[in-house]
Amino acid sequence: MIRVGVVGGTGYTGVELLRLLLCHPDVTVSVITSRSEAGRRLDDLFPSLLGTCELAFTDPAQADYSSCDVVFFATPHNVAMREVPTLLDQGIRVVDLSADFRLKDVGVWEQWYGETHRSPALCAEAVYGLPETHREAIRAARLVACPGCYPTAVQLGFLPLLEAGIIDTTQLIASCGSGVSGAGRQAKLGSLLTEAGESLAAYGVAGHRHLPEMEQGLSGMAAQPVQLTFVPHLVPMSRGIHATLFAQLNTKGADLQALFEKRFAHEPSVAVLPAGAFPATRNVRGANICQLAVAQPQGRDTVVVMSVIDNLVKGAAGQAVQAMNLMLDQPEMAGLEGIALAP
Repeated sequence: MIRVGVVGGTGYTGVELLRLLLCHPDVTVSVITSRSEAGRRLDDLFPSLLGTCELAFTDPAQADYSSCDVVFFATPHNVAMREVPTLLDQGIRVVDLSADFRLKDVGVWEQWYGETHRSPALCAEAVYGLPETHREAIRAARLVACPGCYPTAVQLGFLPLLEAGIIDTTQLIASCGSGVSGAGRQAKLGSLLTEAGESLAAYGVAGHRHLPEMEQGLSGMAAQPVQLTFVPHLVPMSRGIHATLFAQLNTKGADLQALFEKRFAHEPSVAVLPAGAFPATRNVRGANICQLAVAQPQGRDTVVVMSVIDNLVKGAAGQAVQAMNLMLDQPEMAGLEGIALAP
């Protein structure tokens, strides 16, 4: 039985992670931490988990992870980078869902997050937790940096095109919409129902923290520098990301449908839709699946890729469990076999 700890189990990502772990056939959750909710039972804060767990939250300062095989960090940035080194020294493997170890260039991280990184050496060691591109490295990793939600949808959508070298890498565009849960569980004016409901709004157009992560990953796929224009939007729904991706083809006659089907034929958490079908966020709600569709409108030289995920599952907690399974020699989709919710 795999024993796990969860640091920061009170946010939307944290409770989604706990939901998945508590359903995993070979996992026991041993420790759940929270400063604000220390001493409170998990199922009291989240009645949806009633009957699945009798644990109470522990203050992080008093948490004992010594019995854990792996510890997840479902925390804001700058928490994991302070605490991960001690866990690694104890031989405990770590999956970090925050942004602390996603960027290899520490200077870029400090520029975008506005502070000094406390564990810069670990940025070079951390394995980026996108199984579709780093599966074997994840298996051997002791520290996995789980990708962001927008980066997951965007990178999976561009992946076959960049690997095939058939698009202009200097003119990539990603127009993406995210459900409100992507903003976190904190009380924020812009996330209130009366503020976000019945409205569609762009944000972070001048620069979003996920941009350097996406350009880093896309450049690795292309084996050359990539330039991405990224415009995120807030969508009045609780879950889901829809990424519409645009690129200019530099090769004529490519069978794009076949390219995508071949690349993802053996990927358990990616589904390529039939030609002419388009994905919708409702079709992946609650599932660890990315649905993709590719089109070449009017037969011109612009390729359009549509990529949808549940931002809390494949975009966060589900992908983290997928990484844990690889790290601990479990079936990759163990605990993640759930079918999307409909309606």
